[in-house]
Amino acid sequence: MLEAGLLDGVMERASAGELTLTGEGGFLPELVRSVLERGLSTELTEHLGYEKGDPAGRGSPNSRNGHTPKTLATEVGPVGLAVPRDRAGSFEPRLVPKGARRAGGLDDMIISLYAGGMTVRDIGHHLQRTIGTELSHDTISKVTDSVLEEVKAWQARPLEEIYPIIYLDALVVKVRDGHQVRNRSAYIAVGVDLDGIKHVLGIWVQAGEGAKFWAGV
Repeated sequence: MLEAGLLDGVMERASAGELTLTGEGGFLPELVRSVLERGLSTELTEHLGYEKGDPAGRGSPNSRNGHTPKTLATEVGPVGLAVPRDRAGSFEPRLVPKGARRAGGLDDMIISLYAGGMTVRDIGHHLQRTIGTELSHDTISKVTDSVLEEVKAWQARPLEEIYPIIYLDALVVKVRDGHQVRNRSAYIAVGVDLDGIKHVLGIWVQAGEGAKFWAGV
């Protein structure tokens, strides 16, 4: 599209108010829908082993069996998809997995907004206002809670017995504290293992940096 100069025309129409980029019926959701549906169709062809309408598929134990409607929440708004099916029910799409209701990048956006100090309610309003995506408070909470589980698993992981080199430093970061965002010192220990690979050994967040806390680390 860039090489053909098509985007220039799209942006001119958007600037003139003739074309909506995001939200229902917008250009970007339609583009995402087209790309995903073509990708899903290609996945099904690979699964079945023959192209649509190919005589080679006659007598095959499995075949195409229409589509299932599905709405996927994305960074550019909700996208309605027609997900292809097979008669045997053995098709497991990887591009849009069964049960998935959100595009992967949306989870990253929610986590970033939460880390920036937004409440669950604020995030819901922000997504609805900016990209036209409406998510329930329960859905947003599940996304943020999943990060806490990953953090707990990381904190409990076993470490190597020897790290020949260790770097110790503190980084000032903004941390959400109740309904406010405050500056905090994140103490970071990085170890280099015997293969020369760096690992973050631990992160401790405190009100300020000092030698006394480092001694405890």
